[in-house]
Amino acid sequence: MLPSSAGRLPHRRVKLAVVGGGSTYTPELIDGFARLRDVLPLEELVLIDPALDRLEMVGGLARRIFARQGHPGRISWTDDLDAGIDGADAVLLQLRIGGQAARNQDETWPLECGCVGQETTGAGGLAKALRTVPVVLDIAERVRRRNPDAWIVDFTNPVGIVTRALLTHGHRAVGLCNVAIGFQRKFAKLLGVAPDQVELEHIGLNHLTWERSVRVAGEDILPKLLAEHGETIAGDLRLPRTLLDHLGTVPSYYLRYYYQHDAVVEELRSKPSRAAEVAAIERQLLSLYGDPALDEKPELLSRRGGAFYSEAAVALTSSLLGNTGDVQIVNTLNNDTLPFLPDDAVIEVPAAVDAAGPAPLPVRPLEPLYAGLIANVTAYEHLALEAALRGGRERVFSALLSHPLIGQIDYADRLTDELIAHNREHLTWA
Repeated sequence: MLPSSAGRLPHRRVKLAVVGGGSTYTPELIDGFARLRDVLPLEELVLIDPALDRLEMVGGLARRIFARQGHPGRISWTDDLDAGIDGADAVLLQLRIGGQAARNQDETWPLECGCVGQETTGAGGLAKALRTVPVVLDIAERVRRRNPDAWIVDFTNPVGIVTRALLTHGHRAVGLCNVAIGFQRKFAKLLGVAPDQVELEHIGLNHLTWERSVRVAGEDILPKLLAEHGETIAGDLRLPRTLLDHLGTVPSYYLRYYYQHDAVVEELRSKPSRAAEVAAIERQLLSLYGDPALDEKPELLSRRGGAFYSEAAVALTSSLLGNTGDVQIVNTLNNDTLPFLPDDAVIEVPAAVDAAGPAPLPVRPLEPLYAGLIANVTAYEHLALEAALRGGRERVFSALLSHPLIGQIDYADRLTDELIAHNREHLTWA
């Protein structure tokens, strides 16, 4: 939810830095900043990326988008991280260590063992965590040295593990995902109401969540939503309508990897990886971005993924810097919100967000069907973080063995060796 007008920042000019600013997705972020400039009045935006050639194209388009929409803020770009983050009020992280080539590996080699190949969960998700956590912690340490009061907003997957790493190392960080805002917008469209009228009871871990209620004007209309639009919602999720009726909730589309694991494996084996699709889209996007006449995000960008991330990022950053207390759905420390999890677990729930950070709202007791899977994946995330921080084959094996999508000795053993072999250049201990 966007902050109320009373909580906006009319008298403060803000500097933001985006690490990974050369991403082809960045124009979506820029478009959101331009459209919502009254909510988050940016004075300066710095795009940071080691790929200067991409930065030139993305940065040029970003400036043209700001100009087209009459935004007065300055946009610059640099490959110098320390210079880019200097003086920033908030630093947004959108990294992909190893690029689409590493993602393609994450999505393919697990399939050889009959396990889901995906960049945020299972063996592929662990590989991404091992590559990413050390880099993110180094960036965060440099942010802390230069700007100890700056907030870090993490959109880098796997968000739950990365955010847990940041928070356990004492950084001022919040994790952000676009799943919740995507559901809010989808439900609002189905109901014919404005998005800010829809309030979600969104609960779980990053990429492992359920919508337990959907409130409009204080009334839970989820039963009505499922009764009238269940087929549409189930079709979008690619899950059976009967499952939604049984649950009485709307699961994240990532739950399909758990609820229909074997069917998903067969499907993934029969077609090109999502990474290959995205790489092709990125090549087309970069060609478009190089056109000096382009001054808006192209329609093709909608196929890149991450819808509504820009609006979620604006809302969260405005709440953190404006001390608004608005409710945002974020990734943050559990701190007894879910009493069956340790306090240092990172959960994805609605929270009141102000200058002190997120404070999760009270949560109704969770049924065993949800609590059991959440507890299992939380244990995996703990072991995954241990492997990312300390390295070693045995820690990787333990994390894989604990994951509910793997959980067998032979699979975990083989996947451990495959993971290390495919990621050796990114693992200092390997």
